[in-house]
Amino acid sequence: MRVALVNDHSTIKPEKLTAYVRQILAEDAYLSDAFATLGVTTSRVDWADPSTDWRAFDAILIRQTWDYFHRFEEFNSWLDRVEPLTQVVNPVPVMRWNADKRYLLELAEAGIATVSTQVFKRQSSTPDLAQVMDQHHYSEVVIKPAVSGAGRETWRIKRALADQEQSRWQALLEQEDMLLQPFMPAILESGEVSLIVIAGQVTHAVRKIAAAGEFRVQDDHGGSVHPHEPSAAEIALAEQAISVVSGEVSY
Repeated sequence: MRVALVNDHSTIKPEKLTAYVRQILAEDAYLSDAFATLGVTTSRVDWADPSTDWRAFDAILIRQTWDYFHRFEEFNSWLDRVEPLTQVVNPVPVMRWNADKRYLLELAEAGIATVSTQVFKRQSSTPDLAQVMDQHHYSEVVIKPAVSGAGRETWRIKRALADQEQSRWQALLEQEDMLLQPFMPAILESGEVSLIVIAGQVTHAVRKIAAAGEFRVQDDHGGSVHPHEPSAAEIALAEQAISVVSGEVSY
């Protein structure tokens, strides 16, 4: 049995062995060793490599494809091509659903507590940011693309500076769909908890902490990752969210 560990070019042929690249290589090595104990052969593969015959793999495991949001149409086309050729983990419908942060609206509709989210479609006529904040009684907001990652074009804006940020807001909306959310101070106080769910069960969790002077917790912006023991309430929330995904997405 053969499994592809799917990454992007930055970790398949890295220009520099940064701490991030070393971490990805170490994780893939752990996976390869674990698969080997089961008699499974693994290969590290760039998703965008046109020479790859995906039919040669019994399954492909999406590991680190963190250029997908820069090349979203190309990535979606690749998913279309590989889905009928082999088993994709996570399933393609789940990845499509998760790639667009508008999934937060579906979670909210299902009764799951989420950050209030306003969606603004790509447009040439840009809503006034100060007026939007006043309308929702927001003293501070975060804006971010609907499809993104690693904190790309994610900005924290105070109401007093909304007029100054209008040009940034307009430029972003001319390029892509954007989300606007109230800034949550808890991100600075306690960080962001990520719960990992495998086969419907929470297996472990991590807490991401922003660097001093930052609010974005990604390591791209100096954030750090720490072990976290999930509470019963956190586990229940994660499992509730998974039930919504299972209902909304056809596998």
